[in-house]
Amino acid sequence: MRNGQDKVYPTRPHPLTSRHMQDSPLLAGNIVEKLQSAARKAAENAYAPYSRFRVGAALLFEDGFIATGCNVENMSYGLTICAERTALFSAIAQRGSGRKIVAIAVTNVNNSPSPPCGACRQVLSEFVAPDALISFLGADGLVQRPFAEIFPFAFHLEPQ
Repeated sequence: MRNGQDKVYPTRPHPLTSRHMQDSPLLAGNIVEKLQSAARKAAENAYAPYSRFRVGAALLFEDGFIATGCNVENMSYGLTICAERTALFSAIAQRGSGRKIVAIAVTNVNNSPSPPCGACRQVLSEFVAPDALISFLGADGLVQRPFAEIFPFAFHLEPQ
């Protein structure tokens, strides 16, 4: 059992947990498609009246739960929140912080390259499994990479 704040979660292995992902550097196509589809559906709900750049994200947790989120803009651009953080914060609000993310998908309805921004990479880094994978639209199509490859020098501070 692993302790997460006030809850205790069983540590049952999921088919996509670390052990399985070490055998293959990329996720199975059907998992990527499922996550990308969930991210695209979330992107359709984005509130982006200023940029018209609607982004969606889907996060796969070690227990199989998929959380989605979309970007929500504000006329004060600094108060805008990205899809990746919306998905993460929603998952934590619903289920607590005791589970790790094993895969991330990011997409947009504009069919433009959309890797996560630096702020999202830093926030996600606190919740991803060591070998979590990410897929996002790149200039030449879908890109799949280990999360650690797109954010190799994450800032870490041990919780008190």
